[in-house]
Amino acid sequence: MWGQNKPVVLSYGRPRSRWSLPPWLVLLIIGAAAGAAGVIYVQEKHLPPRLSASASTELRSAYEQADAERRQLKADLDATTRKLQGAQADGKKLGEDLAAGRSGSEKLRQDLDFMVDALPADPRGGVVEVRAGRVQRKGAALAYEVALTRSGGGNKPMGAVLQISVSGLGANGAETRVVGKPMPLSIAAYEIARGTLTLPEGFRASQATITVLDRPDGRQLGMRVLYVK
Repeated sequence: MWGQNKPVVLSYGRPRSRWSLPPWLVLLIIGAAAGAAGVIYVQEKHLPPRLSASASTELRSAYEQADAERRQLKADLDATTRKLQGAQADGKKLGEDLAAGRSGSEKLRQDLDFMVDALPADPRGGVVEVRAGRVQRKGAALAYEVALTRSGGGNKPMGAVLQISVSGLGANGAETRVVGKPMPLSIAAYEIARGTLTLPEGFRASQATITVLDRPDGRQLGMRVLYVK
């Protein structure tokens, strides 16, 4: 009675357990469990099935292989593009060279036309005129070059033959004449004929007669005598 006074605790209802959880924590745990269950349900019922470890490895390997092939195809495409660009550049240069070559050929043709027109006329005239020529010794042979023009010649060539005969002194000192084989010709507006004639041993040529015929032993179309140089 005379000791220390202790407080008096009044309890209403059931006594609370020392280990009981607060209501808010219980609700939080229930909500987390419900959310996890919902995620699992959606994954199992509505999403594609999850891959196993081996399937994931195979998928990754296939992806890496496809990516490597894509990079290789891109490298091949780049190389092909560079080759195509190089080919296009070469084609353009070839086209320019061809155009320049055509221009140069046209100029040469015009220059040749001018030179041929400037040659002196054949004093004998004829269907085919021997406008100029050169005949000279080349060892045991005779080399000749003659410029021929065709009167009224157009773009359509005319067939003919050229025959050369050489006069001079033989090895015995007597007058001798050497006749070459007819050489086929195709004459349009003009033609430059070249050839060689083998001479007998000891023959000394003095002059050559250039004859143009419509065919071997045929009608004469033109003729000119040239001195041998």
